[in-house]
Amino acid sequence: MKQFPILYWPRKTTADADYQLSRKVINAAAGVMPDVVTGNVDLTDVLEKNPNATIYYPVFCESTGWWGELLGASAVVTDKLIISPECQLMVIENKTVASRAPRAGKNQLLAAEIYPASGFFKKMNSGIATVADMLATDAGTILALFAGRSPTQFINVLESTGNSYLGCIGRY
Repeated sequence: MKQFPILYWPRKTTADADYQLSRKVINAAAGVMPDVVTGNVDLTDVLEKNPNATIYYPVFCESTGWWGELLGASAVVTDKLIISPECQLMVIENKTVASRAPRAGKNQLLAAEIYPASGFFKKMNSGIATVADMLATDAGTILALFAGRSPTQFINVLESTGNSYLGCIGRY
């Protein structure tokens, strides 16, 4: 079944070089220009209505928490495309469609809820995982996204320091 591309673009599209380049990169990758969605997007809703869609989700330098809506959803990151130093596109697909495809890169996006204590940060090293994004919660914890190659080592460090693993939201 052929997948069709959808580019989510939360910014103005006119005179935006990253937007134009994103469309060209997607066209080269998919062989067809993407449909463009502006404004707010509900990834779960889009993938329920279009289970074979591939969503290209831009993550800009100042983007934080973009990955939160993937937790517990039917969507996973399957690839990452660098557009410019300020913009990268996360390639997001339905979990069931993505599971049929060959595994992408070795880097996994691992989400965790951590307590802001030094124990975790002393045990965690860049050989296990690196922080990609962090968000503070009202409960005093931090929701964090890590990029790592070994979820087993990552989970061991989390559990040994009293923190919680939330899941893998994809790989690139």
